[in-house]
Amino acid sequence: MLLKLTWEASYLTEAILSVSDLRSGYGRTVICDDISLQVPAGQISCIIGPNGAGKSTLLKTIAGVVPAIAGSIRVSGAEIAGLPAAQVAGSGMAYVPQEANVFRALTTHENLAMGGWQDESRMQAARDRIYEMFPDLKPLARVPAGNLSGGQRQMVAFGMALMLEPKVLLLDEPSAGLSPLMVGEMFETVRRVNAEGVAILMVEQNALQGLKTAHEGIVMASGRIAMQGTASELLNSADVSELYLGSRI
Repeated sequence: MLLKLTWEASYLTEAILSVSDLRSGYGRTVICDDISLQVPAGQISCIIGPNGAGKSTLLKTIAGVVPAIAGSIRVSGAEIAGLPAAQVAGSGMAYVPQEANVFRALTTHENLAMGGWQDESRMQAARDRIYEMFPDLKPLARVPAGNLSGGQRQMVAFGMALMLEPKVLLLDEPSAGLSPLMVGEMFETVRRVNAEGVAILMVEQNALQGLKTAHEGIVMASGRIAMQGTASELLNSADVSELYLGSRI
């Protein structure tokens, strides 16, 4: 049975995202139960765990896509649990789902416009900032997203999420479906976004790379948090190595 490690780092930095006693699911089926976690400002937290553990449902609940049954979700101290997804997006939260995260028929330029729809007055400045952050996207501005590679589409999805300058970015399996080469570039993109001051809560099946990228780690199993600690603590845990990393490192 996994043991819960001490998690001192969360209390050394003010939490930008706080989740307390959260319960959510679909209809009468509870998927996530008694979830409490914090994402410190300016840091990356990575959630790992087996398929069916409730990881993606947790992100969807925080993003307002799946309604919370009970508990609290706060961004910068403001309660957002129960708000519809559109209002959550206006609270400083952005969400990049694993699938269907771009409009394939629209160009890169048009996708970015969709990401900034809530504030058209800042549209051009925000789009210029995204092209500066992701220079590989600028030559693709007029290319339909459906014609881009998986890694390029992921950059477009990141750009859409960042158009409104969120405080917190939720990423669901950002490396899914990418080639080994693009996986490395994707994690570099995560670091680059974080370096801009954006806190990140990321679900990642590539547990080793996810924890190497993150400051803190969370292990979910059967809809609950089984272990949490600094990323280095989890990387050096025999339990985590044997169950999720393939071997002791």
